[in-house]
Amino acid sequence: MFSIKKIALLLALLPLQLLAQKEVLTLDTVLKRIENNNLLLQTYALKAESFKHKAEAGTAWMAPMVGVGTFMTPYPGQQVMEQGDKGALMFQLEQEIPNPAKLNAQKRYVESQAAVELAGRDIALNELKAQAKTLYFTWVVAQQRIKVLKENAKLMQMMKKIEQIRYPYNQSQLSGVYKATANIEENENMISMQEGEIEKARAWLNSLMNLPGSHPLEIDLSYQPRFLAESVMDTTALASQRKDIAQMELNINSMKLGISAMKAKAKPDFKIRFDHMSPLGKMMPQAYSVMGMVSIPISPWSSKMYKAEAKAMDYEIQAMEKQRAGLLQESQGMLTGMQYQIKTMEKRIKAMEEKIIPALQKTMDADFINYQENKLQLPAVISSWEALTMMHSTVLEEKIKLYQMIVDYEKELYR
Repeated sequence: MFSIKKIALLLALLPLQLLAQKEVLTLDTVLKRIENNNLLLQTYALKAESFKHKAEAGTAWMAPMVGVGTFMTPYPGQQVMEQGDKGALMFQLEQEIPNPAKLNAQKRYVESQAAVELAGRDIALNELKAQAKTLYFTWVVAQQRIKVLKENAKLMQMMKKIEQIRYPYNQSQLSGVYKATANIEENENMISMQEGEIEKARAWLNSLMNLPGSHPLEIDLSYQPRFLAESVMDTTALASQRKDIAQMELNINSMKLGISAMKAKAKPDFKIRFDHMSPLGKMMPQAYSVMGMVSIPISPWSSKMYKAEAKAMDYEIQAMEKQRAGLLQESQGMLTGMQYQIKTMEKRIKAMEEKIIPALQKTMDADFINYQENKLQLPAVISSWEALTMMHSTVLEEKIKLYQMIVDYEKELYR
């Protein structure tokens, strides 16, 4: 009976335990969730949709005008000689008919701004991805630091115990115990700092994915960033990859459509008006008037406006084309330099990991063996330990610099 109750209790608590488990996400999953869930990115689609509705609204006609009044009615007190002089009651209907070519040109121009807005979303997404990668790599390196620091703590605890055992027999100094204690406490403080970095990265990544900052989240700590340099680094390849260049091209295309819309203003608009008169005098017939009107936008005093606007937009397009070429040229040189810088950093880290750290580790191991055999004093061992710890710290600092360089490279490549 007791066993059955125990099993039932465990089964009841199992869902709570599963909920309490932190979610482990790979970098690709994090980036995908940011793309799908980030609130900032969702605003671009809404703005683009608004431009589409604005384009539809631009093809609407003006509302018809209806009027009622009198026509050729004499003032009170005037002598009326004939029935026709009494005037008439007038009903008027007027409708403006815009030129369809002008409306369609303006519609295409406004619609093109939706594509520019969506291209802005790609630029913002590239920024958010770079931010997420930086946080992800910071978390990975912080965990590696904690691992190193915990190994150091075990070693210092062992040295402290040895000092405490030897001190009563006058085989060590009391200062050695205090020195080991101070190193242990300093080590714990450094672990706390790295844990704070992890919590900061967790909260920030959650916010980028539109989740509460306290949402349980874990990352793939085995992940190691890999640098893949572009084999071809020319302006044509860059133009097809960079989001800001794509947005600039869409902007240029939109401005060209804007010029077409401006030139379309040279086309005439139309208006039709219908007047119906019901005479106030007897024996007078009812009458009507139908009038069609057309605007003359090619007149010098009205054409000046749209011609100047079109010329100004044409100059803006030329400036943007020059800016596009300059950005591509600058980025090509920058990315090439970044490739060499990253490769140099990789070689530096490899040399430290494969040559310097193993040599310092052997020195530390030899000194510790001599210390255990009471052939070496604690300060000498601590000196070797500090050199090894410093090198481990330097390697991790260089790694985070390398990872940030890779993030910056990818961000610049797809900016």
